[in-house]
Amino acid sequence: MFRSAKSMSLANLWVLLGLGIAGIILLSRRRKKNACKDFGAFIQYFELLPPPQPAPPIAPHPLSNLTFAVKDVFDVEGYVTGFGNPDWARTHEPATQTATVVKLLVQGGATCIGKTHMDDLAYSINGVNKHYGIPINPVATSHVAGGSSSGSAVAVAAGLVDFAIGTDTGGSVRIPAAFCGILGFRPSHGAVSTVGLVPMAQSLDTAGWFARDTTILRKVGHVLLQLPYTDFKQPRRIIISDDCFRLSTVPKERSLDVAVKSIEKAFLRPAIVHMKLGDYMASNIPSLKAFKGEVENGKVEPENYALIALKNALRLLQRFEFKTNHEEWINNVKPDLGPGIADRVSAALQTTPEQISLCLKVRDEARMVLNELLANDGVLVMPTAPGPPPKLRTRETLLADFRENAFCLLSVAGMSGCCQVSLPAGKHDECPVALSLIARTGSDRFLLDTANTLYPLLQKEAESIASASSSISTVTYKPEAAEAAKEKGNIAFKNMDYKAAIDCYSEAIQFDGKNATYYSNRAAAHLAMYSFTQAEADCCKAIDLDRKNIKAHLRRGTAREFLGYYREADEDFKQALVLEPTNKTAGEAVKRLRKVLYE
Repeated sequence: MFRSAKSMSLANLWVLLGLGIAGIILLSRRRKKNACKDFGAFIQYFELLPPPQPAPPIAPHPLSNLTFAVKDVFDVEGYVTGFGNPDWARTHEPATQTATVVKLLVQGGATCIGKTHMDDLAYSINGVNKHYGIPINPVATSHVAGGSSSGSAVAVAAGLVDFAIGTDTGGSVRIPAAFCGILGFRPSHGAVSTVGLVPMAQSLDTAGWFARDTTILRKVGHVLLQLPYTDFKQPRRIIISDDCFRLSTVPKERSLDVAVKSIEKAFLRPAIVHMKLGDYMASNIPSLKAFKGEVENGKVEPENYALIALKNALRLLQRFEFKTNHEEWINNVKPDLGPGIADRVSAALQTTPEQISLCLKVRDEARMVLNELLANDGVLVMPTAPGPPPKLRTRETLLADFRENAFCLLSVAGMSGCCQVSLPAGKHDECPVALSLIARTGSDRFLLDTANTLYPLLQKEAESIASASSSISTVTYKPEAAEAAKEKGNIAFKNMDYKAAIDCYSEAIQFDGKNATYYSNRAAAHLAMYSFTQAEADCCKAIDLDRKNIKAHLRRGTAREFLGYYREADEDFKQALVLEPTNKTAGEAVKRLRKVLYE
């Protein structure tokens, strides 16, 4: 299937002529050195040079002096697109045209330096390929880099290129961006051309990109989306998806708290709304009921069935379209596939078309509902992934729970067609943590600008919380100083100087981080400032330290009631009655919540 050397030289000449408008020169070579040099990111090196700069006063190309890499799913004229599998490469001819996104980027002034590794047939989010090795996660070397756009993410994280492009069908840009501690953008479905890439599932496929800073992320976005630069329109509503944060194993202070505090500083107190996204979708997307299914492994709460149902619909649609695209080739070639991927391909080939029209109905309803929720000025906030990247060589069976929860999060943008950006937000257990912002379909420029404003503050807040956590662990235990700080906090609280009270209680915690009262008192001050999320977090810590702290139960119940967690609030107030049966506040709250929950 491969051409002769003479034929390949001729092919290169045609590439030069065919893309002459961009002044492209192709110099190809196979990687011969080991993965340590490039972290195993690249499968093939070549060079696509941009056209000369225009003469003044015309502005220079927007991507001048930037380098990029492309996932080995995009066509480059004269070169075989490998699709992450040697059997695919062996049975396909070199591409006769270059993918539209690659052309746009080169014509925009960037230099492409090669193609990057990916998971087999783009059918995994792990970043593991049995044929070509495992790209090394530069920021967490004992953990996976995430897939299927693993090589592109690694190339950016390692500083080998300024940006890279990948594809995102179920999460193949967002997950590796989160795992490698870089920025990743999934555009609105259909907003960026997918001409010239090997399809996985056209109803879900998008061409996304990675960068280390938001300036480059925006520049690439403006070229690919072909958008003009305009004034930034601030988001007016920030919607925190609390049930999605509950799927994450990252502590609140390293995820939700970082998000809320950064948003408050970035956008001049926008309306921050807490909601259970799953409940909202269950009430507004009736076709989801057909995909309710069973709760996998008990890891997702039954009341969040809508997230599971959305994931199930996405999975079925993805399988069916993958089968439609590749069944003939798979049956004829019988390719060698990696662990897990072979099972997914087998399941895809067994898919029947009976429920596909219902899948498409879910997709259409999800798009309408999310667009109405977000309108033109709203942003949805959630974790990108349900936790830090799994360790290398974790058994496939042990990754099942992680994958199920991941797709509950990823399917929100996947099925609605909304645009989503993944932003690094510090670390937990020495691994990257990422938060995501989602905007309505077609609001890609708005989302890029929002990310550009929020990201620096997100980084500072994550560093501040990490520093505070480190200082708490290193401060000498001083109970007398802690009590003195607490008393100052009590005085400030009585004087209704709640900010000063929080500072004093925080100082007490630094001197004695094992005293439940200090956390409970700080929660009271947060409640007085209507900071219900922070109040709940402090109460959780207080209860962990002292399960009989009745004030912490009462305050957590109050915070949860305001946040709309009525069942959890009811449990807190009932526990307060167990501890103190005559407590009037708890008794009245239980009666009040009974009307909400059962009448």
